[in-house]
Amino acid sequence: MKHQNISADSILKQLGIKALNPMQEAAIGAAAGGDSDIMLLSPTGSGKTLAFLLPIVQGLDASVATTQALIVVPSRELAQQIEQVFRSMGTGIKITACYGGHLRETEENNLIQPPAVIVGTPGRLGDHIRRGNITTHSITTLVLDEYDKTLELGFEEEMSFVVSSLPAVQRRVLTSATQAPMLIDVLKFDNLITLNFLPTDEAPAHRLEVKVTHSPDRDKSDTLFQLLCTLGNRSTIIFCNHREAVERTARLLSEKGIVCTFYHGGMEQQQRDAALCKFRNGTVNFLVTTDLAARGLDIPHIRYIIHYHLPENEESYTHRNGRTARMDASGTAIMLLGPDETMPDYITGDVAELEPDTEASLPEAPQWVTLFIAAGKKDKVNKVDIVGFLAHKGALKKEDIGLIEVKDFFSFVAIRKSKATHALHLIRNEKIKNKKVMIATAK
Repeated sequence: MKHQNISADSILKQLGIKALNPMQEAAIGAAAGGDSDIMLLSPTGSGKTLAFLLPIVQGLDASVATTQALIVVPSRELAQQIEQVFRSMGTGIKITACYGGHLRETEENNLIQPPAVIVGTPGRLGDHIRRGNITTHSITTLVLDEYDKTLELGFEEEMSFVVSSLPAVQRRVLTSATQAPMLIDVLKFDNLITLNFLPTDEAPAHRLEVKVTHSPDRDKSDTLFQLLCTLGNRSTIIFCNHREAVERTARLLSEKGIVCTFYHGGMEQQQRDAALCKFRNGTVNFLVTTDLAARGLDIPHIRYIIHYHLPENEESYTHRNGRTARMDASGTAIMLLGPDETMPDYITGDVAELEPDTEASLPEAPQWVTLFIAAGKKDKVNKVDIVGFLAHKGALKKEDIGLIEVKDFFSFVAIRKSKATHALHLIRNEKIKNKKVMIATAK
């Protein structure tokens, strides 16, 4: 018994999407055409997640309580994003995410009753398969999302193990944001359909404007500060090439009065979640990061990308820029060049100079602050509980409560900064779901 009663229209309505784009329609049409494998080439931010999730949902057999689809991704953030999109579809179908930095014991408990869909990183999925936690014989659909990035990060051995451990796969879907990705040996295709929606040189992928700012000093931090003051408090990602540079740059900006946060692969999972949440919910407008944030992060309305350090190659440049000018929005990528640096060869055409205004004042500080709540899904706490708690115990109105993100064991919620001190005082000794939990301003 397939899930044919779950219509694409009802899912789109649940997600607040009016219509599929041409790439999504083509991918769904190809999936409906039989058991052909699909290679989907499309730019970052074009909606590939929905393009493979809709066919998965409609192809699941509701009469069997087994895992039927496996989605392999290069990063925990992308796994979390896909899990969130799937849950937002409102199907009631069980999905579980498996990735490093997540308690394996929690995942093992989630896998006791097999979820219909599993999404995860190659290393953690391989670990669960070796331990017998995933029933591989029932999996008929395999998705390798951001396939090129997974290979680029050195996961070929683990991915090969995962792929070769699935004896019953009938359809494989590979997605990539780059042309003709290399294939691993265990992937053999009898009938591969390639859907190429990558832009040609004559047709830019996005409404992306590229500008250049020159720094008179090799240490470009003063120029970066002046640039951010010039741009104002619009949502901006600042890319550095190393973790140490990320933290140093964020610290220097903070010392000058810029409200920012940073994000890189050396941080604990809770710190990474907090940083991204604060950027998403408007508690901070400036995110300093490595290329870790160049893939798979679904953060809408990013206006500026600043290449504080030059990208290491054209692919890195493309994926960094993919964070802005997404779908129908516009955006600007700014190359920040020191006195010894020149524009990379792969950037062609006229690039306008953006001269920072040395008299510009500090960007307006955000009007929101993020609270950390030490309770989450595993404590049976949801968004409705948090809104009710803050309204009844913290005397907050609906308009004083912003974006809420509920993780397994903790949650984040944005509240209006002007109400934060009073609300924290009121809820200091109160309980959520009859349980006393720690609540504090997120670090």
